[in-house]
Amino acid sequence: MSDETPICSAKGCRAAAVWVLAWNNPKLHTPDRRKTWLACEEHRDHLSQFLDLRGFLKDVVLLSEWEADAGF
Repeated sequence: MSDETPICSAKGCRAAAVWVLAWNNPKLHTPDRRKTWLACEEHRDHLSQFLDLRGFLKDVVLLSEWEADAGF
């Protein structure tokens, strides 16, 4: 595990991530598979809308909660 602060997945953004956007592409992934994008406060809505428009968005969770659930 790296000591680096997780950063936002938005193109060109270097801000610290606050949110985890869990998603999957049903054409490629099994229903239980979750891929993740990280988002800062500024890009949360934009990235969520991008995924939701395609029917990929499954959940939006605070990064701290996601890490706690994963046991980090």
